[in-house]
Amino acid sequence: MAEFKFEKAPQASDAADISGECQRQLQPVVKEIVQAAVAAGWNQKDILLAMIDVAWDLYENHRDDH
Repeated sequence: MAEFKFEKAPQASDAADISGECQRQLQPVVKEIVQAAVAAGWNQKDILLAMIDVAWDLYENHRDDH
């Protein structure tokens, strides 16, 4: 997998702009992960659901950090 670096966050105060930009930057990485998993024989839906679970766990574990 290629190294991934986020571009600087938008300065807009609109949460939709920030979320949209974050999604734009994450989408190619997520697609690459899913494609690699599918090529290894995993079911695409299972991979996507697992990614949701991982993201939610990270959110829950770190939401008190800020």
